[in-house]
Amino acid sequence: MDVRSWRVFLDSSVLVSGIISQTGASSAILDLGEAAEIIIVLSKGVLVETDRVFEKKFPGLVVEFREFIRNLSPIVTADPTVQEIREAESVIDKDDAPILAAAKKVNIHYLVSLDTRHFHSSKVCQYLNSPIVTPAQFLTGFRNIFEKEG
Repeated sequence: MDVRSWRVFLDSSVLVSGIISQTGASSAILDLGEAAEIIIVLSKGVLVETDRVFEKKFPGLVVEFREFIRNLSPIVTADPTVQEIREAESVIDKDDAPILAAAKKVNIHYLVSLDTRHFHSSKVCQYLNSPIVTPAQFLTGFRNIFEKEG
């Protein structure tokens, strides 16, 4: 499988971490997206949530975040329907259900999240039918495949 065709859904925790820290796995994933090595997928809800985090906690980085997203040109999914969110609530916390439902709407290869408490359960992975990994886990898998292909 060509890693450049991987569609990787990021939640807001990865976006925030990747923007505020120039080092680390979240930042490396954003770099891969910028370099078109992977396809970044976001939902409208993730973008709104991340923007709110920056406005509240890191107001000096709001403009930088918005400019980064414009330059990144990610695939932005439509918000999930109420029914899709209800289905996701059967396997995950109510607050995280819109993110999971949005990720399920598109054909993704990975969902990357730092929220190991809610997203990283077998029920959630089965529901999504795609691996849910931390940024570090994603990079390990990416490197392994990339080295085999390269």
